[in-house]
Amino acid sequence: QVRLVESGGGLEQAGGSLRLSCAASGRTFSNYAMGWFRQAPGKEREFVTAISRNGLNTYYASSVEGRFTISRDNAKNTVYLQMNSLKPEDTAVYYCAAESGSRYFPPADFSSWGQGTQVTVSS
Repeated sequence: QVRLVESGGGLEQAGGSLRLSCAASGRTFSNYAMGWFRQAPGKEREFVTAISRNGLNTYYASSVEGRFTISRDNAKNTVYLQMNSLKPEDTAVYYCAAESGSRYFPPADFSSWGQGTQVTVSS
């Protein structure tokens, strides 16, 4: 499995921006579709966004479309999540995920997960 390490979380005011990074190691990064998920306290983990292996296709949850942007740099084995116009309801632990076995995009399931990074948005 690919190893994933997220970074870039923190405390931000509503309306502000944060950029999360997820560094991958251990496997060929360009073989993996990548995704971001989040889990708020007391809630189930939810899908945020995904990007295809070559970066040409992206998919967003309606709650973040137009505010968040996913991108990847296959030369750096890293996927990014640029989060703008943050809202208090974006507060959650954000997880990076990878999947190499799916024929479809976005993958229905992701097999590799990072440890998560906390994002807190104050009102």
